[in-house]
Amino acid sequence: MRDQFHAVIKRDGAWWIGWIEEIPGVNSQGSTREELLENLASALSEAIELGREEARAAAGRDFEVVALSP
Repeated sequence: MRDQFHAVIKRDGAWWIGWIEEIPGVNSQGSTREELLENLASALSEAIELGREEARAAAGRDFEVVALSP
């Protein structure tokens, strides 16, 4: 698993909004910068776990997990 991801964040009126660069669809918002970062971290963890579960379910019973680096 990656050690680090990058969040693109900005203030939008009364809200902070952000996206994880490396994983499409992982985004969030918060009323403060800190809340946004907590929400993004939570959304990222959930997306990674869901992806892991879906990949392993698709692979069936006999599979191998291999670490890759870009």
